[in-house]
Amino acid sequence: MGAGTRFGTGVIIAGLLLSTGALADTVRVGVVGPFSGPYAVYGKNFRLGIEAYVSAQGMKAGGHEVSFVYRDLDAPNPARAKAIAQELIVKENVQYLAGFYFTPNAMAAVPLLKEAKVPLVVFNAATSSITASSPYVVRTSFTMWQNAVPAARSAGRLGIASAVTAVSDYAPGIDAETAFRTTFETLGGRVRDSIRIPLGTSNFASVMQRIVDSGADGVFAFLPSGPATFGFVRAFHESGPRQMGIKLLTTGDVVTEPDLPALGAAGVGVYSTYHYAVSHVSPENAAFLERIAAVGGQRAEVAMTAVAAYDGTHLLYRMIEATGGARDPDRAIEAVKGLAWTSPRGPVSIDPVSRHIRQTVHLRVVERSGDGYINREIDSFPDQPDHGFEAVPRPPAR
Repeated sequence: MGAGTRFGTGVIIAGLLLSTGALADTVRVGVVGPFSGPYAVYGKNFRLGIEAYVSAQGMKAGGHEVSFVYRDLDAPNPARAKAIAQELIVKENVQYLAGFYFTPNAMAAVPLLKEAKVPLVVFNAATSSITASSPYVVRTSFTMWQNAVPAARSAGRLGIASAVTAVSDYAPGIDAETAFRTTFETLGGRVRDSIRIPLGTSNFASVMQRIVDSGADGVFAFLPSGPATFGFVRAFHESGPRQMGIKLLTTGDVVTEPDLPALGAAGVGVYSTYHYAVSHVSPENAAFLERIAAVGGQRAEVAMTAVAAYDGTHLLYRMIEATGGARDPDRAIEAVKGLAWTSPRGPVSIDPVSRHIRQTVHLRVVERSGDGYINREIDSFPDQPDHGFEAVPRPPAR
């Protein structure tokens, strides 16, 4: 049994009490992400985003060296996630945790934060309950509610009066389904069927048949970026729904830029609501992509997780500056509440209540561009909060 599984939180406290409040010459940040396996491109984007920020700002924050310690977690595995977080806190003496692609893994680390006095900056995991579960969590990515509410508001513009929801059957998918359905029905739309797709599904024939049988005008879909999205979009393209003129409206996870070449013509005409596209036109995004190239990244592999890691590193540096290198999670989190800046994705800020990033969400459509494909932005919803934060039950005060 590994060391991470033997240490309880009491041992963590004992090991860290002596260092609480003490200054560190080097502040260590533990980054957990999928650096191998089917989602490795998103872990690589974590690293690219961090390295791009460091290349621009240097290795020091507030006069203190910053060191990043990477750990691989290639799939949802809460027990392993907790063990890795404990190992980083106890053995590597990290003062901050960051990363986390999957919601179950982020939630597994949350119980450690208060007693270990370690803030967590989430670079991806998108369920609203994560920031609601602990005051020591801040997020620089997105939530399913944040992207799905604008999708529901866009449906009427796209001629979708009735819809089917088709989502992966885990917490982010259920969040996306709830957010879309609640908003769509409030605006007068009708949801004819709600399909929850088990993780790991590779054959979508029965899903496509239910969509056809529903008589709906459109489909709202969420599946996690990666292999499942290929099968779903290709099945939609090749089977009845597309031929019947049914529109596909998704969150951007289904059509991230690294996936577009593999999707090819099947992706053309897919609508999505999302907070970042490589094709976004701004001086900040142009500079960001130049920094990505400078640290060895390729434009074609840049995904939303690179921007989230870039902005997350910006927060980490502000926290380290505010605490002077000391282990002081309350002061660190307080320092970034309300912080506003211009990101490669556009104007953003950290909501002081939810500790989640507020940002513009764009309606996009996949189009051909030269020899490739892009998400072209066709409408915008500025300053979107996490619409689901208030719907999440809070843990009791202690």
